[in-house]
Parts: sequence; structure tokens; C-alpha cells
Amino acid sequence: MRAAAGGREPALAAVALRALLIATACGLVFALLNLPDGRAGSAAPGGERGGGGGGGPRLSVEQGLIREARRLNTVAEEIDGQSDESAAEEDERISKSPPDTKEKIWMMQDQLIMAKAYLHFASPQGSAHLVRELKLRIKEIERAISHSSGGSRIPGSALQKMKAMEQTLSKAQRTYPRCCQMTSKLRAMIHNSEELVRAHQSESSFLEQVAVRTLPKGHHCLAMRLTTEYFSLDPKEREFPKRDNRQLDGYYHYAIFSDNVLASAVVVNSTIAASKDPGRIMLHIVTDALNYPAMRMWFLTNPPTPAAIEVESLDDFKWLPGDFSSRFKLKGVRDPRYTSALDHLRFYLPEVFPSLSKVLLLDHDVVVQKDLSGLWGIHMKGKVIGAVETCSSGEGYHRLDSLVDLSNPNIFNKFDAKACIFAFGMNIFDLNEWRRQGLTATYHKWLQMGKGRKLWKAGSLPLGQLVFYNQTLPLDRRWHVLGLGRDSSIGRDELESGSVIHYSGKLKPWLEISIPKYRDYWNRYLNYDNTYLQQCNIHG
Repeated sequence: MRAAAGGREPALAAVALRALLIATACGLVFALLNLPDGRAGSAAPGGERGGGGGGGPRLSVEQGLIREARRLNTVAEEIDGQSDESAAEEDERISKSPPDTKEKIWMMQDQLIMAKAYLHFASPQGSAHLVRELKLRIKEIERAISHSSGGSRIPGSALQKMKAMEQTLSKAQRTYPRCCQMTSKLRAMIHNSEELVRAHQSESSFLEQVAVRTLPKGHHCLAMRLTTEYFSLDPKEREFPKRDNRQLDGYYHYAIFSDNVLASAVVVNSTIAASKDPGRIMLHIVTDALNYPAMRMWFLTNPPTPAAIEVESLDDFKWLPGDFSSRFKLKGVRDPRYTSALDHLRFYLPEVFPSLSKVLLLDHDVVVQKDLSGLWGIHMKGKVIGAVETCSSGEGYHRLDSLVDLSNPNIFNKFDAKACIFAFGMNIFDLNEWRRQGLTATYHKWLQMGKGRKLWKAGSLPLGQLVFYNQTLPLDRRWHVLGLGRDSSIGRDELESGSVIHYSGKLKPWLEISIPKYRDYWNRYLNYDNTYLQQCNIHG
């Protein structure tokens, strides 16, 4: 759906850019065609075009404008479909030409810009002969540029075509003498194009939100089948083995807070597959009341042997505030990533696991690729949370002031606006240090302060930056590779070196709108021959 709506935006953007290009060319036509000898300039030392002869400062300004017009033309052509690679190859060929040859090629490119500007405004009811002539000259000049790029000299035939183009442009100037009419039409076109772009951006955003918020029907089918079969079990058959081991510190304790059965299955399966000692793993899954039966049924029929597992519901935690499941619904915010009570349960980890000293929390949109037991041996240096930082030099949107309104006096004096943001999704927590510093009370303080005031962006991440400020131990980036749900440029080497890869962003791997090249990393941890998946027509 996203592709269908978003595919029209580049074409509309091309219209706006082309219009801007033509406006630039329009203002240059008369000046350029009335220069001495009809020239756009002469070669300057070093092969650059400068203001030779009597053109003076006025000519250098015009040449600067025409270079800008050429840049806009290049951008428009790239949006229309020209690849960056072919454009780079063309530039390289021209750069290898002698100075005089480069000058002639640039002049031909200038002629193309002006000819396309006139052609764009040629009326179908106007001079058909001039339109045909412009099209012919454009093709001739394009071929001449192609044949001349990288050569030692301009062929005589190309020079003849340049002269023919000059004559045609003179005709066009006489046919369309009033640039103000073009300007008025351009303004109207640009306005209409901008309105269309905005409308299609809005449509694309809406359809993308629908895709993000709506699970595929196969997932609904799976939840219904699992729930029905769970309630058909004898109560004794609904229990997991090794239940008494859930609080023992001799285990590596992993927590997953999720309402998505298949996503949780991938996290569990990948964690077990990557572990050097899966028999020492204790998995804790917390879900909501609606998905609790389906989640339990899945892991009862697909136990993560030899690890131990427990599935609990938010309703099991009687100490939570009564409005906990609904308090994070925000007006105007529909994205479930920002309104989920399970997402905020991370701020109650010491209460969820009162007997544990350490726990590793994994989001349900991650895949574990390497053994994580080493995280339990990291010296926390008195910090509460171990996390990968997401900032790097010059990237301001990974700093605290991109998430939090630091102009508020209650926040301004307590935090560094340029403090680096850390990532949620794969975090080791020292729960004893958390309890000693009373960070759950800190969370409540900030949550209360933010009620009715927009002090930070939606979701648990901005609030987490305040709660764990100066309490974060930076981890090596290889522990946690982010962005598979939004960034298609992550390299294979970086992906394969990551201990945990995270589909952070909207394009989750279980959705049709996910990034195709990352899907196999997720699909490999699901057995699509499973009876439930076959019955619900869920395929990789």
C-alpha cells in the first residue's frame, strides 16, 4: 500500500523541480541570446567558464545562474529515473575532455536547458513546426554531447548542430517573447504541484499507518486458533515445566514484553539457537490479557527446549496502577509503538522480577544472532542500564534535544541538550542498582510532570532518556544493530557482525511493507511447516 501511494510523489516532485528549472532558464534566455556572437561565455584559465570579453560582472552572474539551472536539470532527471551512477559516469567523461571541448559541451548543455524550457511551454495549438524543430534539435544535441564526452575534440558535425540549435532558439525567442506570462504560469504550476505533493504525502502517511497498525489476517487466524485450543486443554496441561526456576540467579534471564505471538517466537528461537548454553536460559514473556491464551498455547506446543519459559499477563501484576493499560493512549497518536502499555512495563522491571539482580530485556522486533551471555559479565560501573548509543558526530537528531523539550524550566537545568541518545531494544539491567537509586520513583515523577504538557515526543524512548540519564553504560555497537525497519542501506558486514539486529522503525519484518533484503534474517527462525502456520496460510 505504501508503495502504491508513495510512487507518485517522485513524479510530482519532478514536476515542481522542472518548473523551477524552466523559471531559471526563462530569465536567462534573453540575456544569453543577445550576448555578442550568441555565446554563453568563453573558456577561462583552467577550463572553467568565466566572463570573457565585455560581459563583465553581469555575464559571470548569468553563468552562475545557468550552472544552477543545469544542477536543477540534473536533479529533475534523476527524479524522473536517471541513475546516480550514469550521471557520475557522464561527469567523469566530460572531466577528462580538454578545456576547449569541455567548454563546448557545457554550451550544448545550456542550449538543452533553454530548448526544453521553450518546448515545455509550446502550445499544442501554436506552431507545430517549431515544436517539431525543438524536439529534433534536442535529440541532435543530446547525441552530440554523448559522442563528444571524453573526446579530445568536438566533431565538426557537433559544431554545426550547435549553430542550428542557436537559430532554433532565436525563433523560439521571437515566438515566446514575454517571459512574464511564463512566470505567471510557472507560479500556478508550482502551487498546484506542491498541493498535489502534500495531498499524496498525506495519503501515503495514512496508508502506511493503516499497514503498520493492521496485522496480516494470518496473524489474527493464528491467535484465534491458538486461543480456542488453549481453552480446550485440561487446566493441568496449561502449565510450563521448570516453573519454580523463574527467579533463580543461576539462569540467564531474558524478558520479552509483547502482544505478537510470531514475533515473540522469533526472539525465543533465535536466542536459543545463538546461545552456547541454552540450558541455562530462563525466558519471561509478558503479554496482555487478550493475547495471553494464544501466547501460552504457542509455547506449550513449541517449547524452547532445553531453555525454561514462563508466560504471564499484565493482569497478573496486581500492583500495577488500575489505569495502566489505558494511561498511554494519547490524543492524535495512533501508532501502537507509542501507545502500548507493554512498552512502558520496562520501567517496572524490579517489581516484575523482585528476586532477580540482572535481566536482559529484548524488544519483540529483534533477532538474536550471537550468544549474549557475555553481557552478564560486563562490569556495569555503578550504572543501571547497558545500551548502545545512537549518536555520532554531526548527527543532531540523535541528541537529547531532538526528543525532549529542553526549553521547559523544569528540564532545562537538569540535562545536557547534546547528550547522546541510547537505544532501547536490547538492554542489560542491574536491578539491584535500580532499586538502590529508586529509579521507578523517578519514572513516576517525570510521568506525572508530563501529564497534560507536551514535554517530550510520544513513546517510552524519550521518557527513558530522562529516567536513565547518567545511568547508562555505553555498549559496543556490535551488540545491537538498529534501523532494519527504516534504513535500507545497512551493509551485509554490519548486519552479520551484530549480536542482535533490530527492526526499529515502521517496516516490521512480519508486514508486507517490510524491507525485502532483511526478511530472511527474521524468516529463518520460523518453521513455516508448523501446522498452525499452514492452517492460517502464513508463509515466509
